Amino acid sequence: MSPGSDAAALQDPPWLRRLLIGVVVLFLVAFLAVPVVVVFREAFAGGWRAFFAALDDADSRSAIRLTLLVAAIVVPLNVVFGLAAGWALTRFRFRGKSVLVTLIDLPFSISPVVAGLLLVLLFGAQGWFTPLLGAIDVQVVFAVPGIVLATLFVTFPFVARELVAFMQEQSLDPELAAFTLGAGGWATFWHITLPSIRWSLLYGVLLCNARAMGEFGAVSVVSGHIRGLTNTMPLHVEVLYDQYDFAAAFAVASLLALLGLVTLVAKGWIEYVQERGRTAG
Repeated sequence: MSPGSDAAALQDPPWLRRLLIGVVVLFLVAFLAVPVVVVFREAFAGGWRAFFAALDDADSRSAIRLTLLVAAIVVPLNVVFGLAAGWALTRFRFRGKSVLVTLIDLPFSISPVVAGLLLVLLFGAQGWFTPLLGAIDVQVVFAVPGIVLATLFVTFPFVARELVAFMQEQSLDPELAAFTLGAGGWATFWHITLPSIRWSLLYGVLLCNARAMGEFGAVSVVSGHIRGLTNTMPLHVEVLYDQYDFAAAFAVASLLALLGLVTLVAKGWIEYVQERGRTAG
């Protein structure tokens, strides 16, 4: 049998391809597109005035500010950790390297609620570090520091995983050439490594930011649900919905949905730029 006939034999029949594509499209429409459309429809069901009134509520403004504050703290920390992890795991050989990779993936295998309970065990009223924190008058659980720690725990793999996967595929020749020409470690990183990984870094930052602003489970455990103080946007949506204030709940939820849509568009654009760069290279 000729190679051409082998390739033809391996091709799926047209009806099967159409069926599989149809199933995928139907799944995406039913479980992704329809819910997003419903969120925005309900958010604007009472008109623009009701929508902005819901967002202008004092508790809503507090939830939005807290969510932005937590993201502003967590994302830069993840960038620093991701860059350090990417450099260490792809440029050095050391004992325990596989263990470190496993620990980075740990938040993906642990329920966020369990992570929140662990923080309560460590920093709660009867926590292991409570006496020390009490001596310096620092409250973690039911306060902003606890929310930051919970969000940091569930988000720190995102930047690191993107950078490690990308940097492992990169050639070391440009960096070795820079070292040969006398460039130091920082100069090599700033002028050679960072420009080459900038799109993967941005991709990881987008995913990290979306998860940080949308995290619910771990934050719910450590926040205490104090309206106007420790409620982030996802928690505030739950409170409004439980109080049958559906218009306000969907108005706040629409902001999170919009964040998800912007993240998807940016993700697609970054992937397009990366693919075009590979093709050009």
